[in-house]
Amino acid sequence: MAGRFTLAQAALALVIALFLFVFLVVPVFTVIYAAFTSNGSFTLSHFQSFFHLTLMREAFYNSLYVGSMSVVISSILALPLAYFITRFQFRGALLVQTLGVLPLIMPPFVGATAMQLLFGRSGSLNLILGNWFGINLPIMQGLNAVIFVEALHYFPFILLNLTVALNNIDSAMEESAQNLGASGFRLFRRIVFPLAMPGYVAGAALVFLKVFDDVATPLVLNVTSILAAQAYLRITSIGIDDPIGYVASVIMVVASMAALWGSTWAMRGKEYATLQRGGSSLATRKLKPWQAVLAYGWIVFVLLLVLSPHIGILLLSFSKLWSFSVIPEAYTLDNYATVFRDSPFMLWNSLLYCGIAAGLDVLIGTAIAYLMLRTRLPGRQVLDFIATGAVAIPGVVLGIGYLRTFRDFNMPFTGLPFVSFWLILAFAYTVRRLPYALRSCVAGLQQVHVSMEQAAQNLGANNRRTIWRVVVPLMAGGILAGFVTSFLTAAVEISATIMLVAATSDAPVSYGIYLYMQSIVGRGPGAALSVIAVTLVGLGTYLSHRIMHARSMRFEMLQALK
Repeated sequence: MAGRFTLAQAALALVIALFLFVFLVVPVFTVIYAAFTSNGSFTLSHFQSFFHLTLMREAFYNSLYVGSMSVVISSILALPLAYFITRFQFRGALLVQTLGVLPLIMPPFVGATAMQLLFGRSGSLNLILGNWFGINLPIMQGLNAVIFVEALHYFPFILLNLTVALNNIDSAMEESAQNLGASGFRLFRRIVFPLAMPGYVAGAALVFLKVFDDVATPLVLNVTSILAAQAYLRITSIGIDDPIGYVASVIMVVASMAALWGSTWAMRGKEYATLQRGGSSLATRKLKPWQAVLAYGWIVFVLLLVLSPHIGILLLSFSKLWSFSVIPEAYTLDNYATVFRDSPFMLWNSLLYCGIAAGLDVLIGTAIAYLMLRTRLPGRQVLDFIATGAVAIPGVVLGIGYLRTFRDFNMPFTGLPFVSFWLILAFAYTVRRLPYALRSCVAGLQQVHVSMEQAAQNLGANNRRTIWRVVVPLMAGGILAGFVTSFLTAAVEISATIMLVAATSDAPVSYGIYLYMQSIVGRGPGAALSVIAVTLVGLGTYLSHRIMHARSMRFEMLQALK
């Protein structure tokens, strides 16, 4: 049970609230204020001007179309895969699950260039199809290219959430339906999928949010008729006082909020709970021969698509010349030499910014979790609401808000504008990734029974000593998961980055990759830098899982010895 709050806890909550107010609430409010005011007076004229512009209307509809179609394509890829994994026995199921989430460690704009070389008008696939059948597939043209790239990179959100939901279905529900004659697609449509709907909706909402927020992928693919791209281009080309850029930003925020609200509303008033967990023998039945052909065929097809950006980037990183050919015509190590010669500072910048952001995230996340679950501090739920709400704020909107909010603020002692100082990037990453770290910290603390703290206090430990010697060590797994998630996702953050990088010397890896990929002559080094970044992210993910697994094993051994 939560205890009474102390003055120190109230002060801690105030500090956190101040940080969130300055670096989240005020920048977002500044963007909204600029969109609705003219010379200090309320007006809707900026919105009228926005919708009178053909390009802006097109960008708005295109963004909704790209986001929705990305969800559709992601669903087509993820639904059968999740069902095969959870309902049938086949070799390599764990490998399929692992490879299925591989796209999440590489942002879509990184693989966009490689996918042009593989699936573009003159890419590997169309060269083969043209030579053999005389056809050309318009996969990587215009909005189709953005949808294809985004769907391939973000479908794991649906796969992960749906897999968990399918595993949690009470197998007795399926067994009862089968006893009544339901089978095959009818069983899936009437029983299985409706019960797994919460997982699917959660994944679909995340896909829409991520696609709607993405600014770099359309720019790399030379598609500018997207809302995020227009907000970025208006502010960077016309100026920080351009009202149309702020209107575009407000619409992005509203659309993101609507997606979150819509996902909640869709589940309202419906019951999905079952009396038992899933996972009985019914959930993993053997495949019939024709089912095996379909299942393995679909799995191989999806995995080839999933791995194509990674394969393409790897080939491009070693290529000396790759143009109008199925594979590179010549190979070299010069791309890696160029990266290590010209861009090592980007790696150090990323380590610095992401380290600061992840450290702040777990500190703030742990503090909010403790205030929520262990105190009766008034308004403590507001901190959770504001911090979690950052997930619905597009990175480009936050970046624009920072530029306008802090444009007249200079750093103490140095006199440098804060918007030109590298620390603003670390704070932007902190705000952007705080929801992920917060959820991990809350989950970690929820697994620590309050009796552990009470026992320490009964032995004479004060509140602060109890927290540092008992609570924090016991929730270390959640803290570590939050740190790793925050660090790794911040390392590939680009939406806010391209708005806030003031000098190339302050650029992190994600911005360096973006710059390289914008130039044809720099795509080789850009691919090499991408391979290095993805390798580091993958290695960090693997090591974190090993550490958390080791902690879990030690905890189980200690429990067994008691």
